[in-house]
Amino acid sequence: MTDSTGADPRFSALPGRPGKIVAIHLSYASRADQRGRRPAHPSYFLKPSSSVAPSGGTVERPHGTELLAFEGEIALVIGTTARRVPLERAWEHVAWVTAANDLGLYDLRANDKGSNVRSKGGDGFTPLGPGLVDARTVDPGALRVRAWVNGELRQDDTTAGLLFTLPRLVADLSQHLTLEPGDVILTGTPAGSSVVGPGDVVEVEVDAPEAAGTPTSGRLVTTVVQGEHPFDGTLGSLPAVDDLQRAEAWGTPPAPHLTAELREKLLRAPVAGLTAQLRRRGLDRTTVDGVRPMHPDAKLVGTARTLRFVPGREDLVARHGGGHNAQKRAFDTVAEGEVIVIEARGETGSGTLGDILALRAHVRGAAGIVTDGGVRDHAAVAAVGIPVYSAGAHPAVLGRLHVPWEVDVAVACGGTTVEPGDVVVGDGDGVVVIPPGLVEEVVDATLAQEEEDGWVAEQVAAGHAVDGLFPMDARWRARYDAWRASR
Repeated sequence: MTDSTGADPRFSALPGRPGKIVAIHLSYASRADQRGRRPAHPSYFLKPSSSVAPSGGTVERPHGTELLAFEGEIALVIGTTARRVPLERAWEHVAWVTAANDLGLYDLRANDKGSNVRSKGGDGFTPLGPGLVDARTVDPGALRVRAWVNGELRQDDTTAGLLFTLPRLVADLSQHLTLEPGDVILTGTPAGSSVVGPGDVVEVEVDAPEAAGTPTSGRLVTTVVQGEHPFDGTLGSLPAVDDLQRAEAWGTPPAPHLTAELREKLLRAPVAGLTAQLRRRGLDRTTVDGVRPMHPDAKLVGTARTLRFVPGREDLVARHGGGHNAQKRAFDTVAEGEVIVIEARGETGSGTLGDILALRAHVRGAAGIVTDGGVRDHAAVAAVGIPVYSAGAHPAVLGRLHVPWEVDVAVACGGTTVEPGDVVVGDGDGVVVIPPGLVEEVVDATLAQEEEDGWVAEQVAAGHAVDGLFPMDARWRARYDAWRASR
C-alpha cells in the first residue's frame, strides 16, 4: 500500500512506520470514575502498526457487529531511544505530540481477555495526525484533547485530569522495554467515548491552549463505513455482546435533560399524584419505601446517580472501603441536578453518609440524596440544606455494615429498582421513581388530575355529595368540562 513516491500513506503523519504502538487502559480520572474503578498503577496493551490510518480516511465497522467505539487520545511519538530513563528526564525522549483515535470493537473484547488484539487491532483502528506538535514547545501537564462526532463535542479534557502524568508513562514503559524512535504511545481517553456507526464522522484534536501560538495537531477526521465481510466462525470465536459490553461501549448514559419547564411541572406535581398515574400505566412498584424526608416542606426533583453498598465483610472492607472508594466517587462526581440514590438494603444499623459528603453533594449542585439506610451527623446533615430522604439517624460509621461497591448501576432502594438517569421526585409523602421515557406524559396527566381534583374539592366544600361526583359521572363530567372551557 504505497503512493507514487513509494511511501505508505497510512503513516503520512508520522516520521515513519512505528515499530510498536503501546496503549494504556485507564488514565483519566473522568474515565476511571465512569468505569467505577481507579487503578493504582498504569497498565498497557499493544496495537499493531498495521492499524494506523491517516486523517481523512475511513474505518469499517465489521459485518455483524454493533459496538465500534471511538476514543480521542493524545499520542506521543518517541524521538530518541529510552531505556530505564528517570522520571525527570522522560519527556526529553518524546519528539512529537499528535491526535489519535483509539478505536475499539467491544463485540470482540470479551474473548481477547484484556489483550485487545482483535478488538483494538483491526485495520484503520488507530488513526493518527494530521500534524505533529513539537514536544519541546509544550507543557505535558497542559495539553488538551477534544473529540467530536458529527460536529457535536463529545470529549473535552486536559492532561491535568490524568491519573498518571505523560512523563510517568514514558518512564514506566522504559523500565520494561526499550522505546525506540518512531514508537507511539497512546495515553488513554477521558470520559465521553461512545459508540459510532456507519456514516458517523469522528474528529479528534490535540492542542496546548496555554502555549504561545496554541500549537495544535489539527483535526484528525475519520468516517465510519459498514463492512461487508462476515467473520468465519470455523476459524475463531464470533462477535458477541452482553449488557456489560454494551454499557462500557456506550459509556455512562447522560442523564435525561430536565428542561426548566419540565422541572417546574415536577415541582408542582405531588408524589401521590405521580404514583397514581404510574399505576394507571401498569407501574406499581415505583415508590422508595421506608424513607422519610429531613425537610418535609422541601421538594426533591432530579435524575438518579446510583451508588450500591454490599454487606460488610472484613476482607472486603479492607480492599474496597479505603481510598477513593465508590461512595466518595459518587459524591465527588455527582452533577448538578442529579440525585444520589443509595442501595443500603434497608439496613438501618449504620450511617450511609454524613455531613461532609452531604456538603460535597450540595456544593456540586446535586438535587438531593435518597438512601434506604441511616444517616450519621443527622443534625449537621439537615443543616446543610440539601434534600435528604433516609431510613433515620444512626451514629455508626459506614464500615460497620456496608462496603461501598459500585456506582452507576441499577440499584434496589427501598424496594424499588432505580436505574441511572431515572427521574426522582420527593415530597412530604415520600419518593417516587419515574422512567425517563414516561416522565412528561405522567407529569402532564398528574397536573391535569390535580386540577380536576381541586374542582371536585370545591364542589364538596360547597355541600355537594361525593356520590356521582368522586369519581365524576356523565352529568358532573359535563359540568366540569364546561367549567374548563369557560376559563
